[in-house]
Amino acid sequence: MTELKRTPLNDSHRALNARMVDFGGWDMPVNYGSQIDEHRAVRTDAGMFDVSHMCVVDFSGAKTREFFSRALANNVAKLTTPGKALYSCMLNPEGGVIDDLIVYYFADDQFRTVVNAGTAEKDIAWFEKLNAEGGFGLTITPRRDLAIVAVQGPNARDKVWQVAPSSRSATEILKPFNAAKIEASPFGELMVARTGYTGEDGFEIVLPAAAVCEFWDALQRQGVKPCGLGARDTLRLEAGMNLYGQDMDDTVSPLDAGLAWTVDMKAPRDFVGRPVLEANGSRMAFVGLILQKENGKAGGVLRAHQKVRTPQGEGEITSGTFSPTMQESIAFARVPQGVQPGDVVQVLIRDKALPASVVKLPFVRNGKVLAA
Repeated sequence: MTELKRTPLNDSHRALNARMVDFGGWDMPVNYGSQIDEHRAVRTDAGMFDVSHMCVVDFSGAKTREFFSRALANNVAKLTTPGKALYSCMLNPEGGVIDDLIVYYFADDQFRTVVNAGTAEKDIAWFEKLNAEGGFGLTITPRRDLAIVAVQGPNARDKVWQVAPSSRSATEILKPFNAAKIEASPFGELMVARTGYTGEDGFEIVLPAAAVCEFWDALQRQGVKPCGLGARDTLRLEAGMNLYGQDMDDTVSPLDAGLAWTVDMKAPRDFVGRPVLEANGSRMAFVGLILQKENGKAGGVLRAHQKVRTPQGEGEITSGTFSPTMQESIAFARVPQGVQPGDVVQVLIRDKALPASVVKLPFVRNGKVLAA
């Protein structure tokens, strides 16, 4: 049996009596007691997540921008200001999603990506393949010497500034999806990005792995609540954010996963997968569902792989959960074209067909319920 990988915060999680599970080969915390309390802390105050299992990869070389123009479905020509970030899918030649990632621009010869934990080795091999085939001559450096902590919630930024006051001047002015590098802090060099996976404001902080336990403890002293994978999943689902391996994978087009907004086909770029996307277009709709109640009660909980019946044909739930914020059962579903917000569909739950309302995503953003 292969031993699970551990982040530098593993001992900290265990000291807090976290419930640990195998998450894609990593030993990770699901919760530290109450998943609901962790979820609510992020929506109302501040919570923090160990996301050090994700992999930072640095790219350098004269043709770095050219490389990403080929590698990504979104267009790095949009990145002109140092620190600017871009969310994109990386596609295979069949138009399927190898991974979804964030790419950060610091100079024309210096970019950084953060890739998913379960796909990191596959992604790095793909980067190397494209680099060699295109003759880009880049230096590609996975940074396992770095750790990542996401601090999310309406009070998250203030609490980070209390712990790392030297970061405030450079990060207070950051707009969403921008990052700054802080050379001098009590924790070494930081990259502080105003990004996240919860639908709340906050920062994702990249810092030396050797300093992350001290940083984590300092945040906890400021009242930032440790949060596990359970809360991360309910938060991201409420916020309408896809999870790789559930809502899309290398067999699914981004156009069928609600990610058409991340695909830029306006510029005449020859990015990998473009010919197939142009030939096939969008074949399925990606929508939100809310399970309807009868006499004030729902007849079940929406879960991945449940079948969805619509007048246009059959679809399937890709992710589902019970929303702590809405007190409703919610889901993402891939359904036939023509299914629209306002429609009512049937979801098969334990052999019963239960009605669900189709809604536009997201369900919740910045603490406010948007879907009903």
